[in-house]
Amino acid sequence: MIELTRLNNTKISVNPFLIEMIEETPDTVIMFDSGRKIVVKEKTLEIEKKFIEFLSSAIKLAIDKSKEK
Repeated sequence: MIELTRLNNTKISVNPFLIEMIEETPDTVIMFDSGRKIVVKEKTLEIEKKFIEFLSSAIKLAIDKSKEK
């Protein structure tokens, strides 16, 4: 999960695998596979960086677990 901020400063955790599209209008609107939309403060590039960090940590965890066996 990645942590994002709604316009009212509420923190939310989002499953990045469910994101279909991100649009800046100029607010950042995230559209999910379900059709749901949310507006967040973070810009597209920042969300992409958070997703890459999320994937990197998941891959590192998987590698570390496989080394334990």
